[in-house]
Amino acid sequence: MRSATALDALRDFSAVEIPTEEASIFARVGGSGPPLLLLHGFPETHLMWRDVAPQLAREFSVVCADLRGYGRSGCPPSDPHHEPYAKRAMARDMVSIMAQLGFRHFSVAGHDRGGRVAYRLALDHPDRIDGLAVMDIVPTETAWAEADDRLALGYWPWSLLAQPEPLPEQVLVAAAEAVVNEALGGWGSPASVFPEPVRSAYTEALQAPGHAHAVCEEYRAAAALDREHDRADQSSGRRIGCSVLVLWSGKGPLATWYAELGGPLGVWRQWGDRVEGQAMDGGHFFPEELPEQTAELLSRFCAKTSNQAAAAH
Repeated sequence: MRSATALDALRDFSAVEIPTEEASIFARVGGSGPPLLLLHGFPETHLMWRDVAPQLAREFSVVCADLRGYGRSGCPPSDPHHEPYAKRAMARDMVSIMAQLGFRHFSVAGHDRGGRVAYRLALDHPDRIDGLAVMDIVPTETAWAEADDRLALGYWPWSLLAQPEPLPEQVLVAAAEAVVNEALGGWGSPASVFPEPVRSAYTEALQAPGHAHAVCEEYRAAAALDREHDRADQSSGRRIGCSVLVLWSGKGPLATWYAELGGPLGVWRQWGDRVEGQAMDGGHFFPEELPEQTAELLSRFCAKTSNQAAAAH
């Protein structure tokens, strides 16, 4: 689905706005079966799952949520430490909305920023997560600890958006279309993957009141609190208890940057004992580029983890 109809791809999914203690979260909900939460990255919204979610909804109850500060979700006030936009806070939102939808236990799959919320969910709420899939990321502390000029130049949001306000906010608002086009076009996925209506939706989401600041706060939290939380877990020996599926771009940096650590699988095996995965023959945005393959791998993995969880519960 690569046309103006892309925005209609989730038409069979219900649109819901669910209040949590700290934010209002927008989500699309569809399908039936074991629950599966899908979380997007930057500069996307839940629309990134437009071609993946309908396939998964044949077997699962699928929830495509906008992270707080992104898309149509709310932008709660931040603080000097950026705590409201730490992945720990964003993970609390997801536990709350899934519970309100009737899902106490669920699997979660996250791409990019959503992957960071997803693994924080598995660490902070192990009793809720049946299976974890992370897409094209390594843990935040690892990414920063191993960072060099390649990260600073190639994945500029990490350094640019973490700068003190208001410069990054002004850049996002004034040049939202350029930011979206540069991100979507610069990280290995063909431009044809992103129909103009989807690009426009991503741009409009960045320009919505309060959202640019929220997105920057999320990046500032990643440069500070999220790293502290990761280090605390490492120091205490806290690990991811559920099964983990790791998918990464075979054309991107994860395929080469972390070779001395055993590649993406080696990195994630420092965090969990049941880790599997593979490279994808696409760019950073492979869920949008390769929706059929992504859906197939997620379906196979989540069916297995759901069956294991059902037996355990």
